[in-house]
Amino acid sequence: MAKYTLSAHIREDKGKEAAKKLRRDNHIPAVFYGPDTEPMMLSVDDHDLRKIMKQAAGENIVLGLQIESDKGSDSRVVMLKELQTDHIKDTYIHADFYEISMDKEITVDIPVRLVNIALGVTNGGILQHVRREITISCLPDKLIESVDVDVSELDIGDAVHISDIDLPEEIQTAQEKNLTVAVVVAPTVTEEVEEEVEEEIEEAEEKEGEEDKKAEKEGAGAESQAE
Repeated sequence: MAKYTLSAHIREDKGKEAAKKLRRDNHIPAVFYGPDTEPMMLSVDDHDLRKIMKQAAGENIVLGLQIESDKGSDSRVVMLKELQTDHIKDTYIHADFYEISMDKEITVDIPVRLVNIALGVTNGGILQHVRREITISCLPDKLIESVDVDVSELDIGDAVHISDIDLPEEIQTAQEKNLTVAVVVAPTVTEEVEEEVEEEIEEAEEKEGEEDKKAEKEGAGAESQAE
C-alpha cells in the first residue's frame, strides 16, 4: 500500500483566474492521468500536500489519492509526477499525479550517494562523482529513495561501475553495467582520462535532459486534455 494518502476534489472551473482563486483559498490545481485513465482536473489542499512533501525523503513519491466528487469517493494509487513551485514565494503552483498499479513495475531515477572517504583521496587523489542517478525498475512497494555506494576502498585510478552497485534482489537496472558511477583520479590526470570522464558526464546530462523533456511533454499533454 502507498505510504501517504491525499484527498483531492474534482474541479470544474479552468483557466488562469480559476487557478489563482484556488491558490488564494489554499488549494493547488492538479491533473490526474495515466496509461489507461482519462485526464481529470483536480484540486488538493496545500497544507496536506506540503505535509507529505516534508515527510517524504525522496523525489519518487507514491501515494494514495482519494478523489472526491458528487458521485462519491474513488481511491487511486499514483506517483507525484511533477510539482511546480514558485521558489521565490515558496508556494506550490500545480501538481501532476500519474496513476500506477501496485502489481506492475515502475521505472524511475534514484540518487546515488557516495559514502565514506576514498583511500585515494587521502593519498592526494580527487573523487569524481560521474553519475549521480541510476535508473531502476521495481514494483511500487519495493521502491527505494536512493542507493549508497561505499567508496572507502577506492585508490587513485579505481572506479565504481553500475555493475558494482549492490541493489536489492527485487530491483533491476537496464543501464549498461560498465558505466562509471565514481572514479578517483590523480591531481593531474592525463588528457585521455579527463576526456573520458567528461564524456560520461555529458552522456548522463544529455540522457537526463531527454527524459525531462519527455516527462514535461507527457504532463503538458495530459493537462491540455484535462483543461
